Amino acid sequence: MVDKIQVGERWYILATSSPADERRRVLKHNDLFAAFDRFGDIEAIGLGEEGIYHGDTCFLSHQELRIEGARPMFLNSTIKDDNGLFIIELMNPDLHPDGQDPISKGTMHIFRAKLLWNNACYEHVRIVNFGLETVSATMTLEVESDFKDIFEVRGFHRARRGQMLEPEVKKDELVLGYCGLDQQVRRTRIRFEPQPDRLTRNQAEFNFSLAPQAETHFYFTIACEPEGKAETPTSDYFSAYTGLNGCILDQLQNCCKVRTSNAFFNRWLDRSTADLAMLMTQLEEGPYPYAGLPWYSTTFGRDGIITARETLWIDPGMARGVLAFLAANQATEFDPERDAEPGKILHEARKGELAILEEIPFRHYYGTVDATPLFIGLAGAYYERTGDLDFIRSIWDNIRRALDWIDQYGDRDQDGFVEYARYTESGLSQQGWKDSHDSVFHKDGRLADAPIALCEVQAYVYEAKLQASRLAALLGEGELSRDLRQAADNLKVRFNKAFWCEEIGTYALALDGAKNQCQVPSSNAGHALWTGIANPDYAARVADQLLSDKFFCGWGIRTIPVNEARYNPMAYHNGSVWPHDNAIIADGMARYGFTSKAMAVFSGLADASIYVDQNRMPELFCGFEKRPDEGPTLYPVACSPQAWAAGCVFYLLQACLGLSFDPSKPEVRFRNPRLPDFLETVEITGLKIGDATLDLLLQRYPNNVGINIVRKEGNAEVTVIA
Repeated sequence: MVDKIQVGERWYILATSSPADERRRVLKHNDLFAAFDRFGDIEAIGLGEEGIYHGDTCFLSHQELRIEGARPMFLNSTIKDDNGLFIIELMNPDLHPDGQDPISKGTMHIFRAKLLWNNACYEHVRIVNFGLETVSATMTLEVESDFKDIFEVRGFHRARRGQMLEPEVKKDELVLGYCGLDQQVRRTRIRFEPQPDRLTRNQAEFNFSLAPQAETHFYFTIACEPEGKAETPTSDYFSAYTGLNGCILDQLQNCCKVRTSNAFFNRWLDRSTADLAMLMTQLEEGPYPYAGLPWYSTTFGRDGIITARETLWIDPGMARGVLAFLAANQATEFDPERDAEPGKILHEARKGELAILEEIPFRHYYGTVDATPLFIGLAGAYYERTGDLDFIRSIWDNIRRALDWIDQYGDRDQDGFVEYARYTESGLSQQGWKDSHDSVFHKDGRLADAPIALCEVQAYVYEAKLQASRLAALLGEGELSRDLRQAADNLKVRFNKAFWCEEIGTYALALDGAKNQCQVPSSNAGHALWTGIANPDYAARVADQLLSDKFFCGWGIRTIPVNEARYNPMAYHNGSVWPHDNAIIADGMARYGFTSKAMAVFSGLADASIYVDQNRMPELFCGFEKRPDEGPTLYPVACSPQAWAAGCVFYLLQACLGLSFDPSKPEVRFRNPRLPDFLETVEITGLKIGDATLDLLLQRYPNNVGINIVRKEGNAEVTVIA
């Protein structure tokens, strides 16, 4: 079975069993992230995804806390609302220490707190005796590291690995090490306070005695040294806690805030805001949202662009960071092993041993057909939001090269549409956002032959040329501006002729290598509404179909409808529900005036947010029909948090409000604003445009929304367009 999966899709996330704990708790700070079970431990069971990771390498693969050799009993655990601190509460089971009186269950309260800061995980353990007698016991902490690459954790099999180094056991410190085949030494340095009573190569042992109501404290620091350098952390637990809180506070203060009359919806907003702050990583070029945990904690072009687009109205700084990073890493040469072509925008970048050795092609991999036009679209949207022409000028050469890629390399057969076909078998076979190997097919289920022209990619190209036309005019390149506008107009005509399929009443999923339509209804067609390439009469039919019972499961729009050959509600891309996909479609519906339909999508996802763990919208969930008093069926290997899933709530709100900006005036516009029934009021504070800052209070009425300016600093107008 493994060989069959590897042939079908080499980069498939292998799931040989259920995840270790569906209530997995995750933390992240810059390039460091950790996944724990609800006890705060790391167990090598399930998919084996739990651990502390840095740069695609697992630096701690096993951690277990025991009292007298027994696992404590679970009371509660939670991640604080700002995602900074993981708190676990436990109690002792019935214990029978050697030579001592038994200790009844619940006598000792065991508190654990974990946080990540500057390449290290800091842990505080506090044990309190609530009994009437003095208790004496032994606490142990077991640790181990396999230094696996994240792709090995996902199921990739290597012919050989590097060498584990002999552990260094000191009085209060344990150092685990590994020398990879790339000759790079990676070390995990674990420091204990107080000094353990006994320390071995994989276990620290602490003896303690507590009088009634007394307490004792232990601190562990697990530092990752990706280059093997001895870098003992300079922070203790409390200074790391202070530093992290200050960092989170700075992040959350830089964007505007949204509050509503609905407490459940506010939890979704708060969790999404905190998830985006946690996934944000400070790179040399600026802030960049890493795609998701645990599998995609790195830079992804498409994910970063769409996340920045979803949150552009509340935090344009993210878009600037994404654009700057992708411009700096734009392909400059043809390299078939990486699917790279001059002007193409990055798909993903990896830093682990497998990437360095090129056992996988993802060190700097460009196998995405849509990131390049989406990059241009984001640049145009960023200007519309900020009026920052100086920044656009700084990346204009990158935009020009991206336009050249669209016309020269993207359009392989010069038929006017952008297609993809991988150059090497090690690359991704499907290179749109639905990039699983079986996501593009014909009505009878046959997979489409490459090169493939996806429906939504043509829509992205249309927007890219319109946006680039506007930017070219602003930069004084009038002839280029006119050429791009004409090219966009021509593409719109040809697209509606070539992709519309009357037999299925929507746009075809794709054109295959022989230019035959893949006559499959799909959520991809909704992206044609997003960019405005759809003819109005076709747009109406697409919107109606996407909300039909075959597509809309109650929680959201499925990727394909229930009557298609490859429909499977548990498939990654063939019947599941993706929140970011739904948000894009909702924005497209509102663009064409179908705001009531957009609100139906909004309401479905809002209902889902109530049921999911921590009100955290996952990467995707299964497309089973919504049933009374039950939540959505989760997809077992979905990333949670996922950046573009976290961003979807802000885009859904923007779509229903018809919110846009004109920085030249400056002006905030609401076109036909509506709010769903579950929102009576929405308060937006700290909304910036130009040099102005606005606080707005929105009130829902049966057919419109009242907008009150609560505070205004600086010069800006608020306009409502009916």
